[in-house]
Amino acid sequence: MDDGGWWGPVLRPGFLRSAAPWRAAGYLLVTGLTGLVLCAGLLLSVAAGGALAMLLVGLPLLAALALVGLPVAAWERRLARFLDGGRVPDPHRVPDRPGLAAWLRLRYRERVTWRELGFTALAAFVLWPVDLAVAGCALAVPGYLLAALPLLLLDGEQVNVLKLWEVHSPWTAALCGLAGLVLLPLAGYPPALVAAARAGLVRLLLGPDRQERRIGELVRSRARLVDAFEAERRRIERDLHDGAQQRLVALRMTLGLARLDVPPDGPLAARLAEAHREAGDVLAGLRELINGIHPQVLTDRGLPEACADAADHSPVPVTTRFALPARLPAPVESAGYFAVTEALANVAKHSGASAASVEGRYADGRLTIEVTDDGRGGADPGRGTGLTGLADRVAVVDGKLTVSSPPGGPTLVRVEIPCAPADGGAPR
Repeated sequence: MDDGGWWGPVLRPGFLRSAAPWRAAGYLLVTGLTGLVLCAGLLLSVAAGGALAMLLVGLPLLAALALVGLPVAAWERRLARFLDGGRVPDPHRVPDRPGLAAWLRLRYRERVTWRELGFTALAAFVLWPVDLAVAGCALAVPGYLLAALPLLLLDGEQVNVLKLWEVHSPWTAALCGLAGLVLLPLAGYPPALVAAARAGLVRLLLGPDRQERRIGELVRSRARLVDAFEAERRRIERDLHDGAQQRLVALRMTLGLARLDVPPDGPLAARLAEAHREAGDVLAGLRELINGIHPQVLTDRGLPEACADAADHSPVPVTTRFALPARLPAPVESAGYFAVTEALANVAKHSGASAASVEGRYADGRLTIEVTDDGRGGADPGRGTGLTGLADRVAVVDGKLTVSSPPGGPTLVRVEIPCAPADGGAPR
């Protein structure tokens, strides 16, 4: 859509020589016929639902009519894009959970659903006569005037021009034809103006409002921040791995060689041995830090192997079981991995459990990870057990965290993240 907004094509100098007038007339014809069919369908549906409401059979039908605006709005958004090329975004949100019940619950709560229903009623009972009248008059009036003289010559006596007056003279019919030639170029403007106004109404009522646009921009900016944070974390991990860690390895090797060159029973040998041990401890701590920033096994082999590695380092015995169709996007794998490690850390510190399990699966476009332990239960995010931070970490990838931890246990931590396989679903 150009800088002129919805009126841009009408204001361009070459408007009449372009396809815009014909596109506007076609747009109004399609919307008019759609509104006519919609009017008949709504009247029949309301009548049938009202008649059957006394038997309680019509109540579901009447409730379903509240959602009739969804397909109508989708069709109108597509037609508006055909008219001026500008895309009308779909303002509906994606349900948090799969299934029809979650979809219906969200749709009935959204304000845009009721705006779409109001627009559907407007299109079915008000707009379609205007659309058909404008498009029909723009095409019929010049056509009738141009056809006046040929029709008179064929009839030989008279012709009814626009069904309004009778013409008997060929000269008068010729003047009607000239008037039709004058009106023919101008006939493209009324459909274009009405179509532009109608498309503007579609964008106003069926597109996202200011709050919904702001929410969408916040979601997109959050996704960009997540990607930037992940890239920065990988850069820090790579710099530590290739820089500080390699220098510590070289320092430890140098200290080890220096120990070989001094008498073993001298004071210098003891200091070198202490420095050698200290360098080893620092190197081990750095390796643990690098693994905490972003473990290499997660990058190389994926989420199941990384969680299995984290389970091997847990002081509590942990079993892992994953059923994933393919590798998942890197931010999703990272969020899932750190959710598992935080949950296992909570198990080791607070639960008093003797065993735990980690299960992961992918179904209905959603990664689900469950961490279960047989501890004492009573996990409370308000007591500083790390669950709040875990929920924040999962939320940045549109995930959801649920915790079930009754007193006496067991505790179940479930993480659900909507995603698609990173490689299109190729098997592992």
